[in-house]
Amino acid sequence: MIARTVFSLLEEAVSKYGDAPALHQPVSEAGKRKHRVFTWRQFRDQAKEIAAGLHSLGIAKGDVVALHSETRAEFYLADFGVMAAGGISAAVYTSYPPAELVKTLRASTARLVFVDTPKSLKSLLGAGAQELAVQWVLLSGQAEGVLNLEELRAVGRRAMEEDAGLFARVHSAVRPEDNAILYLTSGATGEPKMGLVTHGALVANVDMGPKVADLGPADAILAFLPSAHIAQRIGVELLGVRAGVPVWFSEGLHRLPHEMQSVKPTFFLAPPRVWERIYSSVCTEIRKKSPAMQRLFWGALGLSLQAIRRKAEGKGVPAWMSASLKAADRVVFTRLRTRFGGRMRLAVSGAAPLGKDLAHFYEAIGMPLMEGYGLTEGGVTTLNPQGNAKAGSIGKMLPGVLWKLSEEGELLLGGPTIFSGYFRDPEATAQVMRGGWLHTGDLAEVDAEGYFYITGRKKEMIVSSSGKNIYPSRIENLLKMEPIFEQMILLGDRRPYVSALFTLNEAAARSLKGMEGRKDVPLHELAAAEPVVAEVKRALAKANKQLAPFEQVRKYRILERPFSIEHGELTATMKVRRAKVVENFHHLVSELYVGKDETD
Repeated sequence: MIARTVFSLLEEAVSKYGDAPALHQPVSEAGKRKHRVFTWRQFRDQAKEIAAGLHSLGIAKGDVVALHSETRAEFYLADFGVMAAGGISAAVYTSYPPAELVKTLRASTARLVFVDTPKSLKSLLGAGAQELAVQWVLLSGQAEGVLNLEELRAVGRRAMEEDAGLFARVHSAVRPEDNAILYLTSGATGEPKMGLVTHGALVANVDMGPKVADLGPADAILAFLPSAHIAQRIGVELLGVRAGVPVWFSEGLHRLPHEMQSVKPTFFLAPPRVWERIYSSVCTEIRKKSPAMQRLFWGALGLSLQAIRRKAEGKGVPAWMSASLKAADRVVFTRLRTRFGGRMRLAVSGAAPLGKDLAHFYEAIGMPLMEGYGLTEGGVTTLNPQGNAKAGSIGKMLPGVLWKLSEEGELLLGGPTIFSGYFRDPEATAQVMRGGWLHTGDLAEVDAEGYFYITGRKKEMIVSSSGKNIYPSRIENLLKMEPIFEQMILLGDRRPYVSALFTLNEAAARSLKGMEGRKDVPLHELAAAEPVVAEVKRALAKANKQLAPFEQVRKYRILERPFSIEHGELTATMKVRRAKVVENFHHLVSELYVGKDETD
């Protein structure tokens, strides 16, 4: 059997799809937006040039090469070039502050760093990167004394012209057991760690894809997530190459609605935060419609949700309901789905837990979300079956992934996708790899059909002073269905009751009835406005009715600013760092446990 590496995936794609379009990079020419297109063959050939160029610059097998870039075509080229040369590709989250990025680059021991633009390079150098013993390569633009990608490719071309067997020798030395990627974990529950993953683990993981996701060259991917995240790297980049799916690169959240219309993707992977924002924007727009239109929308949605409940209970859908649903789909839901281009077949939620009610909303409008589960240390391990997703579930284990539940209910994983360990941190590795199993830290349940459900994080579970176990994710998922809330954390560990810190969805808050003359007030005034306070109380009361008494939120504070990466409260994938939020708002936390209940 041929030993396959990550670069083998690209070579296989070229053998099947050759000169078909592979990558579509947005560019601006004469004030007009266009796409620069790379065929599969061009993708492969340019990656080979980059690999030969890196070799000529002294990058050897096992050296770490960092990439500071948004998800774009040039990232794909450099990423595959690094791994083809035997280097270890380490992508960083560009949204982090420059000083933190410099700290990460230093810890990674990178010998060369690809940087997306001269502006980013200047920012890094200004934050102390000039002290690093690294070579720099710009993916675009020019800077004095720094190679850019075109120049690096030229170095590689010359090297291969002078030595025709150069690339073959360099790549043949790369083995499946060699490390290919160094992931920077998000650090949502502690200090970030760097995880190493081999070529063999990555290839084994994406080889599971075709067994559970029907993807091919007729599909279209819109790549949106940061490439430093495992969901983008495996679920979009590598799986896309494995399946021969052409990819269009997003320019960001602000361009996403337009890109959905122009690209018309069939596959789109986004974190729950994006799906939540879309839901909130729909609710805000409906609120502005006439009473008749509001009744039509909510009536259609309610009917569809009722049909979903009947199916889940094993009951049939009456003929009258089916006929009404067809009309609702034609008049209401088809218009909603056109927001996503009208061709969406695989709408996938990953990178964080998806609320069950949110999943039901998308199922009700005829675009069910396929939630999956993965982690840096274990790869992508579950996915809801196409056409048979269960709301609230992370799906079934991918073929080849081993699992068991500990006595505490913690999900343990094994198999070919497991990482090599944390970079230069054997103690941290030993903490998560025990008895041959990866301890995920996630508490899980599995039903009779093999669908898994994450019930919470071991470290985040709240144990009240009365001994009740409370899972914040269950409560948060209910609250996230209320458009007024943007972000939140729940408190109450070793306390007598649950309390919360909320940030506002500004668009929803400013559109409330009674806010007509105060739409431009600053956020701190918005949080105190009477209509906003009333809406928060209403939304919280609605959620509390669905919770057991010991789970109900008794006190809360509306914050005057959103959580941010700059303040250390969010990871690059928008996960909340609870400990940092508590530290930054400790004065408000103290207030929450003094005095009487505020939700009555």
